[in-house]
Amino acid sequence: MMESAKRLLDAIDTPADLRKLDAQNLRAVSKEIRDFLVDAVSKTGGHLGAGLGAVELAVALHYVFNTPKDKLVWDVGHQAYPHKILTGRKNRFNTMRQLNGLSGFLKRSESEYDVFGAGHASTAISAALGIASARDFNHEQYKVVAIVGDGSMTGGMAYEAMNNAGLLKKDMIVVLNDNKMVSLSSLTPSIWSFHNYFSEVLTHPGYNKFKANVWELTGKLDTFGDRLRSVAQNFEKGMKAVMTPGMMFEALGFRYFGPFNGHNVVKLVEVFRHVKNLKGPILIHVITEKGKGYEPAEKEATRLHGVTPFDKVTGIQLKKAGEPASYTSIFGNALVEICETNSKVVGVTAAMPDGTGLTIFQKRFPERFFDVGIAEQHAVTFAAGMATEGFVPVVAIYSTFLQRAYDQIIHDVAIQKLNVVFVMDRGGLVGADGATHHGAFDLSYLRCIPGMVIMAPKDEQELRDMLYTAVEYKAGPIALRYPRGNALGVSVRKGFEKIPIGVGEIVRTGNDVAILAIGNMVQYSLAAADLLEKEGILAEVVNMRFAKPIDLNLLEKIARNFDKIVTVEENSIHGGFGSAIMEALTQFPHKHISVKLHGLSDQFIEQGSPSELLALAQLNAKGITDVVKEFCTTHQSQNVSIERRAL
Repeated sequence: MMESAKRLLDAIDTPADLRKLDAQNLRAVSKEIRDFLVDAVSKTGGHLGAGLGAVELAVALHYVFNTPKDKLVWDVGHQAYPHKILTGRKNRFNTMRQLNGLSGFLKRSESEYDVFGAGHASTAISAALGIASARDFNHEQYKVVAIVGDGSMTGGMAYEAMNNAGLLKKDMIVVLNDNKMVSLSSLTPSIWSFHNYFSEVLTHPGYNKFKANVWELTGKLDTFGDRLRSVAQNFEKGMKAVMTPGMMFEALGFRYFGPFNGHNVVKLVEVFRHVKNLKGPILIHVITEKGKGYEPAEKEATRLHGVTPFDKVTGIQLKKAGEPASYTSIFGNALVEICETNSKVVGVTAAMPDGTGLTIFQKRFPERFFDVGIAEQHAVTFAAGMATEGFVPVVAIYSTFLQRAYDQIIHDVAIQKLNVVFVMDRGGLVGADGATHHGAFDLSYLRCIPGMVIMAPKDEQELRDMLYTAVEYKAGPIALRYPRGNALGVSVRKGFEKIPIGVGEIVRTGNDVAILAIGNMVQYSLAAADLLEKEGILAEVVNMRFAKPIDLNLLEKIARNFDKIVTVEENSIHGGFGSAIMEALTQFPHKHISVKLHGLSDQFIEQGSPSELLALAQLNAKGITDVVKEFCTTHQSQNVSIERRAL
């Protein structure tokens, strides 16, 4: 039996190895990278579609530019898997997004080739301009290339950076990886107006009929016809400059080249070599296909954008049967039910309708659904505008992405006391996406805003009721957050009930220590109370429901009955729910009380499975048990004692 031929990729550990190859071999390298990527991600899970579409781009860039001396700045880091494969990390791909493994995004501490960390979108041009400016200050000589795409150009920050780059006239290159998909929507994935306009012009029957007629006529006129064709070609180029995004980029101070086929790696090498030494800001527009080369991902780019382990043949992700519904789907279905009887409610998201559950709403009420692209700032102010006219916008954005719109929440919503409902999916530790995507700060960054109400449900029934409560609330902004993943599987009644604002509930009685929990930490605290009882410690568990306002009546009762209180939250302990409890306790002239704040510490937590991360943070049942037991053992009630405990 013949031994299989050795892959070219096997000999590539760094871009220097890639550059030893003849350019004609790059097609074979690209195919091998694509096959490697599908095989690796099918086993570990991760981001698939964007990387498949950027294979030739990564190969050509590393082939032409002298990385790592020349700087490649990737936007939305999930398109950079091929870049990781080429920069010494292919042998660690089996650890992708796992505890102590490779990050699913760009990470400076992971490789010298990761020039700038990227997990969120629209940052590359700003960072690249900063690097180019620093280069010139230092009188150094190297190239700076920003690679933007997969929705980045719907974010306003990209245009702010381009405007500044055009004014500064720094030598830098922006590669626009235009894969036509700018929203993770299985229904309407393409919403970038410039791409739509560009496609309409170049595919318009009238434009192409005119072009064909000119070519047919001039073809009959020999030498004179050739001259007319040359004039027609120049005219066509001029028309493209007026009618395509090239005009806008040129107006911003960039020299525009394109569009080019982003999957013709030899042509890309030629283009990059041509522009490499040009002066001033350059923009190269390449057209790619998300999921390129893997049929399931080409057909279902949104579903195979980010995946759990899947069958390579079918692209079907492996799921366990009989699991409870996700919090995301419970939210989406509840919103549809509410909107059946309330015509003033609208749904707003920022390129994440599938991920936030709003696709369910979009199917039922397409005219009341708004996907603004990766533009969280715009999403919030857009919602505020609708609220001024009596509508109730439900803004569904991941906790980590809502951080990008913080000024708009304060200036455009809270100061004006507008009734905007913020629904934050992925509140807490999200798992494999790591530090850039954990929802670790929302309770803290929202709690300090005057007039903001913040809720977190303990289960799916409470999520439904909190959403209904938020929609009916009329006194200003209100937010609710819930975790990624499946709910608890509790039975859900028909209809909705309003929850009184700022009112918690005791869910288990005890007399040794009070555990005050919020959100999904209630279930873990109840499980911990069972374990503590076996140790002879009777814990009272309180579902506080609200991080703001705190239920002062309930807290005063607890302060009278207990001298030991533990707060539990899946949020930073700095400025979070526990801090709110401490602030509230200062209002009560009661006996000395010892309080332990238990949550996430003052550090960025890396990737891992949710269960691994909760265990490390001691926020699972066993961890909470150990923390409470140690606290009760060492507690002394002679003086007020405040302890902060976290990972």
